[in-house]
Amino acid sequence: MEIASVIVDVPAKQTDRAFDYLIPEQWRGTIQPGMRVIVPFGPRHIQGFVVELKTDSDVNKLREIIEPMDLKPVLNDELLELGTWLTEKTLCFKIFAYQVMLPAALKAKYEKKVRLANRGAVIELPSKLQAFFENDGELDWDEALKMGIVPLLQREAANGHLEVVYVVKERVRKKHRKFVRPSVNLNQLKEAVETIPANAEKQRQVLQFFAENYHEVELKTLADELKTSGSTIKALVEKNLLIEFDKEVYRDPYGHRTFERTKPLLLTDSQQQAIGPVLRSIEQDQHEVFLLYGVTGSGKTEIYLQSIQEVIEKGQEAIVLVPEIALTPQMVNRFKGRFGDLVAVLHSGLSAGEKYDEWRKIQRKEVKVVVGARSAIFAPFENIGIIIIDEEHETSYKQEEMPRYHARDVAIERAKTYNCPVVLGSATPSLESFARAQKKVYQLLSLPSRMNNQKLPSVEIIDMREELREGNRSMFSRKLFEMLKDRLEKKQQSVLFLNKRGHSSFIMCRDCGYVVNCPNCDISLTYHRVNEQMKCHYCGYESYVPNNCPECNSEYIRYFGTGTQKVEEELGKILPEARVIRMDVDTTGRKGAHERLLNDFKDGKADILLGTQMIAKGLDFPNITLVGVLSADTMLHLPDFRASEKTFQLLTQVSGRAGRHQLPGEVVIQTYTPEHYSIELAARQDYDLFYQREMLIRKLHHYPPFYYLALITVSHENLLQVVSATEKMVNFVRSKVSDKAVVLGPAASSIPRINNRYRYQCLIKYKREPYLGKTLKTILDQYQKDAKSGLLVSIDVNPVILM
Repeated sequence: MEIASVIVDVPAKQTDRAFDYLIPEQWRGTIQPGMRVIVPFGPRHIQGFVVELKTDSDVNKLREIIEPMDLKPVLNDELLELGTWLTEKTLCFKIFAYQVMLPAALKAKYEKKVRLANRGAVIELPSKLQAFFENDGELDWDEALKMGIVPLLQREAANGHLEVVYVVKERVRKKHRKFVRPSVNLNQLKEAVETIPANAEKQRQVLQFFAENYHEVELKTLADELKTSGSTIKALVEKNLLIEFDKEVYRDPYGHRTFERTKPLLLTDSQQQAIGPVLRSIEQDQHEVFLLYGVTGSGKTEIYLQSIQEVIEKGQEAIVLVPEIALTPQMVNRFKGRFGDLVAVLHSGLSAGEKYDEWRKIQRKEVKVVVGARSAIFAPFENIGIIIIDEEHETSYKQEEMPRYHARDVAIERAKTYNCPVVLGSATPSLESFARAQKKVYQLLSLPSRMNNQKLPSVEIIDMREELREGNRSMFSRKLFEMLKDRLEKKQQSVLFLNKRGHSSFIMCRDCGYVVNCPNCDISLTYHRVNEQMKCHYCGYESYVPNNCPECNSEYIRYFGTGTQKVEEELGKILPEARVIRMDVDTTGRKGAHERLLNDFKDGKADILLGTQMIAKGLDFPNITLVGVLSADTMLHLPDFRASEKTFQLLTQVSGRAGRHQLPGEVVIQTYTPEHYSIELAARQDYDLFYQREMLIRKLHHYPPFYYLALITVSHENLLQVVSATEKMVNFVRSKVSDKAVVLGPAASSIPRINNRYRYQCLIKYKREPYLGKTLKTILDQYQKDAKSGLLVSIDVNPVILM
């Protein structure tokens, strides 16, 4: 008896375990752990993951697996193990842990169909339904809903005439193209050329082409090259001279673009010192975590490239993670330029099909390096030699929905299995990583100066309160305006950075102070100029801008705050001759838009690049000599203990875009709080002093890296229920932890209502609580059992966002 233990695709407390199924005769020997299978579960058929094979089971009567969904496992043994680790670490269901490792195209889609319960039997159905089920037909559930015949169908199902079945559909569409090749040998082909009649000139050309190129050719390429039609080729196929066939091709996200090959550069002395320990660790198959701390422009990427070169020469593979947004095009160029077709790329700009193809290249061992955003950490490699996380301080490495993992933790866990190094790179490391390096948990590698000893840009802080006092109401200080004008005259480029999108933040009445809020969430609506709309960035609610104040009917209702669209408009007024490229979520929404805008800027088609966070990192253009930060304060006043750290990191990163090559750079930071230490120290690019200042504050208030955090968020449509449930949880946690832990709450979340659900939270700060995981799991299990109550409980261990 062969039995498979299967984790089924039903995310619920009761089903979060393996179920045993019999492997039918015909699938024995083919079904292996890590494959997806279709199994009966209750009345329906669903997808599941095989986690192990065994010969006996505690269950007496086992059901059979219906069919496998894969020819070979989609998860290797190491990833199956990792799934168990992820489940315990992030307190998620096992099915979520496995699904997060696969590209979206491999997640199953369920289609409901209605069909006759007893096929072939004569069943009298109401005339309205008869037509659908003639000749054993099936009806799509969605169609039935549209036609409003569900009650009728239910009545017939109750009489045992009809049944509802779930069909598991793959979202995957492999891409096929038509190819043509000769079906006779070369001599016969040459003879055939002679026998073609004179009036069939095109046919002769085609045969002549194959006589000179005796191999398969894509039909479209052939038709384009010889300017011939499908009928010509069809005629030759009918004469049995050519054969037409379908062949699977990979989707190419880079549209057959060729990447200029690059050679390794000579390393500077400090790069040489930094790369030494990494190469040793690769050579000796040792697991170590390195923190590569180098100022902006110090040549971290070259160290990554040369370390990977070493790994590839050893016959191993490399994973490189970069923050989601704009880094990818420039990073892709660098990696493709060095390693060509050995690189697969995974990020959210690709379509589901492209991601699936890139993933399969990895699975089929056709590539050695994967470059991608957070989820690329699960690339199905089986012989990893190095994992690199660039800009390791980025918050986008933490996933905000189940499973709430941090890519850095997963990287270190995988690297332990393969005994290989992890390199975390950043000019502004997260306090947690830097503290670990200070404690020798990570090994610190430093790059203290820029390549070719370029000076860091000079930074000037402008106090916008002074500007206001002196009558300058513009969003540009006089100094920044002068400098922008100067750059235009010198034909040099500038970058303007603003930390938000949309036209302006909110809409307010100047007479009575009324602010237009979202009706479903306790947060103001954001104004978007393009379609004159107000949007809620949390639940998606949209509304039109009122002409008069809904409260006091005054017509003095105006936009407040500054968005990228508004800055672009103002630039048009004060510097009409400047060519501006705007980069934010709205202009880079379309596929490839990102790269196109950056290429235009690189080619000098614009003088000013204006953008949000996505332009702060990784950009390296020789002609940028000025960086302006329009409002350095937007993040400082968020209810988040990391606000100062994020502000410091962002300002340092943005400043680092200027003067990276021959021309010296200047930076202007506009702020209303010039005396804040994160702004002062970012201007001096003094990370070490910032680290000391910030660590004192963190220690005082019991925050990481001195304490760990866990955040419980509870939501429900009824406020009283939320408060009482959170209270119970807080008391339960307090009774289970030591007196060294700090339990805060219950308190309303900083956004107390989203989508008409009230939100309360409890924050736990702790150092060593061996049983906390178990306590939190008990809370989850307790409330997941009772799903009907509508109470949602989410627990985030080591949260990055506390809102």
